[in-house]
Amino acid sequence: MAIQRMDNVLIVVDDLDAVIEFFVELGMELEGKGPVEGRWVERVIGVDDVRQDIAMLRTPDGHGRIELARFHTPTAISPEPKNAPANTLGIRRVMFAVDDIEDVVARLRARGAELVGEIVRYEDIYRLCYIRGPEGIVVGLAQQLG
Repeated sequence: MAIQRMDNVLIVVDDLDAVIEFFVELGMELEGKGPVEGRWVERVIGVDDVRQDIAMLRTPDGHGRIELARFHTPTAISPEPKNAPANTLGIRRVMFAVDDIEDVVARLRARGAELVGEIVRYEDIYRLCYIRGPEGIVVGLAQQLG
């Protein structure tokens, strides 16, 4: 077998606490948070003089995880353009299945998130939207119909 599972997705952030709050409001659970540094991490990621704080969040079912990293050294590099459109090369969003898309959008908007487009219906299967949270992180939401 080539792989066992997808373990996590890493998002590098500047305001670790704000992004943790966003994902907790979405419904994820904080597994842990702490510093990471030393030669072992420098060897793994191929960057010298690494000092960072990380947080690991998991989905309520325990199968999906997002790792957040805030680099103290070296300083993180900002991508251009800051709020890249959906057709920009690279990872654009992370999608979550939700029970009530209207409720999730309302809770996230109350914390400053913005809809990228609209909440739309895809046939009789899903209601979908993209929402932009802190630091321009785009999250897709999908509510299964029926």
